Amino acid sequence: MHSKRLTHALIASLLLGIVTGYVCHGMATTPEVAKTIAGYFSIITDVFLRLIKMIIAPLVFATIASGITSLGAEGRAVGRIAAKSMGWFVSASVVSLGLGMIFANLFAPGHDLMLPLPHADASTNLQTAGINLKDFITHVVPTSAAQAMATNEVLQILVFSVFFGLALSRLRTGYARTLATSIDELVLVMLQITSFVMRFAPFGVFAAIAAVVTTQGLGVLVTYGKFVATFYLSLLVLWTVLILAGLVALGTPVFRLIRLLREPMLLAFSTASSEAAYPKMIEQLTKFGVKGRITSFVLPLGYSFNLDGSMMYQAFAALFIAQAYGIELGIMQQIALLLVMMVTSKGIAGVPRASLVVVAATLPLFNLPIGGILLIMGIDQILDMGRTMTNVIGNGIATAAVATWEGELNAAENLSPEQPVPAVAVVAGG
Repeated sequence: MHSKRLTHALIASLLLGIVTGYVCHGMATTPEVAKTIAGYFSIITDVFLRLIKMIIAPLVFATIASGITSLGAEGRAVGRIAAKSMGWFVSASVVSLGLGMIFANLFAPGHDLMLPLPHADASTNLQTAGINLKDFITHVVPTSAAQAMATNEVLQILVFSVFFGLALSRLRTGYARTLATSIDELVLVMLQITSFVMRFAPFGVFAAIAAVVTTQGLGVLVTYGKFVATFYLSLLVLWTVLILAGLVALGTPVFRLIRLLREPMLLAFSTASSEAAYPKMIEQLTKFGVKGRITSFVLPLGYSFNLDGSMMYQAFAALFIAQAYGIELGIMQQIALLLVMMVTSKGIAGVPRASLVVVAATLPLFNLPIGGILLIMGIDQILDMGRTMTNVIGNGIATAAVATWEGELNAAENLSPEQPVPAVAVVAGG
């Protein structure tokens, strides 16, 4: 689908979903009826997200293996790219958590909430056991490549693909070259499948928004208006900081990059799913001029380590709960809280409602009521849309920045925003 046509279709679907959900919410006589109606919308959303998940594992494997193989014997290049990427990711995490803490203290959205507070020990039905650095480090290495692909464990797929690509690049036999060429062709096949799947994106966006508004209505924004408004204002400030960082690393082309990222941002916002935006992210970054071997390595790494919006949300949510229960945290306690969240969050990127799980796991460590999670679970979908879109912006700028530092960014003028993605740029990094 033509880039502008898809953007317009996504925006139209978003607006139509809001209107449809509002009408359905008004027609529903009880919350149970609203959930039933939303369930029918969710069928379309679930099908679309399943299509996305269907292509994630082979797309990640093919692009990473192809990119690593194209580096040839430059094994040190992989370590250098990883180090630069992690430097950006850690810095962005600290900034995101810090801004979340600053704005949560500045606006104090949890004060005077005017809502009944859940019991401090109320059950949240969130699985928080075993979230620690030790488990994360061991979980990174897959026990089975097939299992990692079956469960879409992006970080595990990345580890296996790096080993596979390095091994393939060291072999000099004719069979190895044939296999490398086959993987390059697999990248093209997966990108073609991706283009097919993206034709269903407007339908998925419409259904996702309609389901949320049908069950929650627009009134929920009034009750939690201060929390939602201040959180999105904080995200806007974070976007500004990220774009300024991109301006330093990329120069004025960063604004063109943001324009190219509009479609994956809309997908992420509407579906609250980073996976939904992943295939389009690869395409748009390639249009920007980022060579395939950088995109294929840095972007999956960012999906586990560079969740800027989610990091800000975790700080915001924890302090919101403390404020709602009238618990004052000193500056050193808040800093310690943020440091624990930064470490803990790295191990659960693929968990549903991952940010809530991190918050729920961290609260008891600082004697904060875990029942406070129930205060924000009802509007988590609305907040998740914003933080997921922010994750897309952060990963897009980070990938382009690393490409610039590595000299792996084609001249921007060579690729116009509407020009088709050149196959060689995707496969062999140009």
